[in-house]
Amino acid sequence: MTDVSDRTPETLVTDALGRVAAATTSGELDALDTEVLGRRSALATAKSGLAKLAPEERRAEGRALNDARARIESALAERRGELVAAEGQARDRDERLDLTEVVPTRRRGHLHLVTQARDHLEDVFVGMGYTVAEGPEAETDWYNFEALNFPAGHPARDMYDTFYLDMGASESTLLRTHTSPVQIRVMEAGEPPIYSVMPGRCYRLDTPDASHLPVFHQIEGLVVDRGITMGDLAGTLDAFTEAYFGKGFRSRLRPSYFPFTEPSAEFDITCVFCVGAGCRTCGRTGWLELGGCGMVHPNVFLAVGYDPEVWSGFAFGFGIDRLVMMRHGIDDIRELASPDVRVLRQF
Repeated sequence: MTDVSDRTPETLVTDALGRVAAATTSGELDALDTEVLGRRSALATAKSGLAKLAPEERRAEGRALNDARARIESALAERRGELVAAEGQARDRDERLDLTEVVPTRRRGHLHLVTQARDHLEDVFVGMGYTVAEGPEAETDWYNFEALNFPAGHPARDMYDTFYLDMGASESTLLRTHTSPVQIRVMEAGEPPIYSVMPGRCYRLDTPDASHLPVFHQIEGLVVDRGITMGDLAGTLDAFTEAYFGKGFRSRLRPSYFPFTEPSAEFDITCVFCVGAGCRTCGRTGWLELGGCGMVHPNVFLAVGYDPEVWSGFAFGFGIDRLVMMRHGIDDIRELASPDVRVLRQF
């Protein structure tokens, strides 16, 4: 028998088993596996030399090498199981959760009160069959005033302290003072019937105080169809008031004036603080003013190409910020724009 290596299968096994037993980590054992059983291992070199042996010697030596490989693989598997178990136990000890440790509380955030109110309003009106429309916050004078029956020089324009980006013509650019321009855009975009609400931000040159901010939020509604009456407007406002505030809440109309509606009215709702019984907040009347409304003025229909002899409609609008203040008992609108998270955490 001719030796193919200076090391016999038995010596290869003895050496490998000693090194396997000495391995202390699974990573070290993986490296050892490659070294003693890989393509460049002493065992592989011995197998490659079998071709040089006589047939009988080749068979005997091959069996011995296969037996050596099997013993080494068995030892590696057993040791790997031991090391993996030991490492798992050590990891469990290191990562054990200390139930006595005090963990600081993390507060979950929530939507701003105005956003919550806007979402709720949209849901209520969509449930009543309305669509939701939006428009640009930077508008032209025509959309913000002229198309809404505010011709140049109209005294009612003085009620709207306007931020002009440029001034002097119908195409002058300004920051919209109400969401009514979206009504014009909705009517321009399609034919009646129209049942739509328009929420959004508005801008006026107001000095911030307890009831005014230069940036505020409104929602307006527009209905255009055949045979629409003031009674439909009153019924719609009643239905909205009950859907938003709950059963027992009603609305009422009081005569007023707006250039874009005729007749025009202010609408009040049952006081949310005393539920109509009368309190200091509502001046003992049982009612709180919410917004304005009225039948769409014929001149507004003419501005968008509608025939006022065929179509009629109503519009209404109110401040979302004011609604939030009423609902949550906030007496200073500036709190809604406060960066102090302690204000928002109250709600």
